[in-house]
Amino acid sequence: MAAAKKSTKRKSAPRKSAKKASSRKYGKAAGKSVEREMKAMKRGTLKSGRSGKKVTSRKQAIAIGLSEARRSGAKVPRKKAA
Repeated sequence: MAAAKKSTKRKSAPRKSAKKASSRKYGKAAGKSVEREMKAMKRGTLKSGRSGKKVTSRKQAIAIGLSEARRSGAKVPRKKAA
């Protein structure tokens, strides 16, 4: 009787492929635009759209900066549909 020889070699888990280097979501121009709007908000000179009220929210200042960057053609992802 010939004994079947079992392999002692372990099967390793499949290797995960190396992650692709992610590109920037926002371009440099978009960052500059947001920075400019944040400074204006801190000075108290940033006004919102039609009403012209002073912007006090950090999130709103960022949104205004990104909106301006979009209009000027900078690299900014599209708005998410609500």
